Amino acid sequence: MPRNVALITADWWTQAGYGVRFEWGPEGARRLMAGGDVACLVVVDVLSFTTAVSVAVDAGTQVFPYAWRDESAVVYAADRGAVLAVGRRAVTPDTPWSLSPAALRRAPFASRLVLPSPNGSAIAAAASEAGGVVVAGCLRNAAAVGGWLAREGFGTTDRPVAVVASGERWEDGSLRPALEDALGAGAVISALGGGRLSPEAEVAAGGYASCGDVAVAVAECASGRELAAGGFAGDVAVAVERDASRVVPVLVDGAFSSPLCP
Repeated sequence: MPRNVALITADWWTQAGYGVRFEWGPEGARRLMAGGDVACLVVVDVLSFTTAVSVAVDAGTQVFPYAWRDESAVVYAADRGAVLAVGRRAVTPDTPWSLSPAALRRAPFASRLVLPSPNGSAIAAAASEAGGVVVAGCLRNAAAVGGWLAREGFGTTDRPVAVVASGERWEDGSLRPALEDALGAGAVISALGGGRLSPEAEVAAGGYASCGDVAVAVAECASGRELAAGGFAGDVAVAVERDASRVVPVLVDGAFSSPLCP
């Protein structure tokens, strides 16, 4: 095995031996999946990909994750008979679907939606290609996701689950750890309610448990303030609807839908 591959798959990077694992961003997800034993990956992107997925799947929409909104995304959506979401600021009466959860709630129903995002959506698409079950988690559905994982037998050393906080990006493209995603991941891990937690997962769960007011923390953190300043405080409000949804979005045949719904 080439030395660089051996380093990526080393037990310390894959958190081998633990039933519940936690990491950050696309590279963290890749390293956890490289060990080959992760049975399920939960993507958490509270502001706003997985919250948008939760809102859309609640309404019965199938959501196809895609890394970038470019010409290839246009073709991808057309091939699947889906509408393509636009950027938050590009919403018009003709293109009302976007990454904004609040805008999605107002938009007409679409049975199929391609939802590009360089963070959560890119992680979900890559994890799906690597194999295993992929779930979209957020503060709106953390209890439902945790309960579903437990019922399906995920979170044991035989069927490990990896919870990945997507994070944001700095101007140079590097990962910016984001408080809202740490809290969302911690909420999912706490709701799972068992399993052998890696130290990383234990700290994520502890951070969530020790947060006095999650809604205030998300609204006042850097990401929440950025969205509010840009005119999207409604997206933050939707994101902190804690456990408002009992729907668990699972990625099947390239699209998030709910195993709990027909």
